[in-house]
Parts: sequence; structure tokens; C-alpha cells
Amino acid sequence: MRSTILALGLITVATSGLAAPDASASKRGNKDLKTYCSGDAVTFCSGNDPDSSEMDACFKKNMDKISENCRRAITAYKGSGGK
Repeated sequence: MRSTILALGLITVATSGLAAPDASASKRGNKDLKTYCSGDAVTFCSGNDPDSSEMDACFKKNMDKISENCRRAITAYKGSGGK
């Protein structure tokens, strides 16, 4: 589960006119996580650094609320050994 949460830390987006760090510059995750979990990052974890333990904790806290597509991306990421 920890690797799943760490993978989600990479998600970044711009919210409320404030630019967050560029998701492509993140050190963690993969394309599917960026594609399918960005909206959930905005909804539940806006303002957290994508590579931080705060982002990890936020996704863990909200795991039951995130979108089905994001959950599938997390499952696939975890199943691939974090690649």
C-alpha cells in the first residue's frame, strides 16, 4: 500500500489560478497515474507538494473517495512493481 500511496504523490495540477509544480517534473509515478489521478489530486489534495509525504497521506486518507479510474491506475502501478 505504501508504494501505491507514494506513486500518487506525483500528481500535480494548477488550481484556483495558482500553478502547482509541473507533474512531468515529478520524481515519482507513471503516465497513467498522472492521467487518471490528477483530478483527484485537485479535489482532495490541492496544495500539497507532489513528491511529499503530505501528498501520500492525503491520498491514503481519501482512498475510498477517489475515482474508479484512479483506483485502477493505482492497482496497475502497484501490480507492475511501481513502474
